[in-house]
Amino acid sequence: MTKRICVTGASGRAGRVTVRELLAHGYQVVATDRVMPAEDLGVRPLLADLTDYGQATEVLQDVDAVVHLANIPAPGIHTPATTFNQNMTMNFNVFTAAAQANLERVVWASSETTLGLPFDEPPRYAPVDEDHYPVPTSTYALSKVASETVAGHIAEWSQIPFIGLRFSNILGLDDYQRFPEHWPDAVARRWNLWGYIDERDAAMACRLALEAPAKGSASYIIAAADTVMDRPSAEVLAEVYPGVTLTRDVGEFGTLLAIDRARAALGFTPQHSWRDHVDPRSS
Repeated sequence: MTKRICVTGASGRAGRVTVRELLAHGYQVVATDRVMPAEDLGVRPLLADLTDYGQATEVLQDVDAVVHLANIPAPGIHTPATTFNQNMTMNFNVFTAAAQANLERVVWASSETTLGLPFDEPPRYAPVDEDHYPVPTSTYALSKVASETVAGHIAEWSQIPFIGLRFSNILGLDDYQRFPEHWPDAVARRWNLWGYIDERDAAMACRLALEAPAKGSASYIIAAADTVMDRPSAEVLAEVYPGVTLTRDVGEFGTLLAIDRARAALGFTPQHSWRDHVDPRSS
């Protein structure tokens, strides 16, 4: 039987590609957002404000699972209080409505910021992995940390698997053309240990999180296999954070946001890199 999946935040960057990813893999998609997308997604989104519990309940009617991507996506867009309150309300409403509807699974967008971004204080070690959690340094990050706690309890009460995806900076082809700007000054992009995730791989991670065996509540770092830099990762880390230990060999350009657990649990292996589109010698 074809699975029917609700994708919240469908008009946003991650939402748009996730809707297309699921449609391409044979899923039926119920898309929802507060605003209409600027482009055709293949389905017409249903407008809903998920800070209203009744609307959250309605959009989850007659679906098998939810990919919940609707949130204020970063600090600094709204006031700290608005960011925290709206994200927490949306997440609680969707999580609770999913439990009430007895959905098969909740996949939702947590954030790399839960790990200590923007690393004004150096990380304890690198590559940073799930054990570096929680180190929120903004109310946005705090909203994600608190939501992971809520997810864990609702998963336990309902026996519905919850999978949080701690997305790195979601980028696309147009963004890659600006990467050479970062290369002369490694400090400029230190805030997330030079990480990113291709939007297509972010969408793939959402699909894999729907399909992988799961129980309880767990969260995984979702990042590209490399960094945004044209220099070896160990060299850049030593320059900017000379006191931080590199706990294992990451290869020449390997990510400093560990994705080993996402690979093991979800089968997540990034398929896309900026290096396929930008010549590293173009600095």
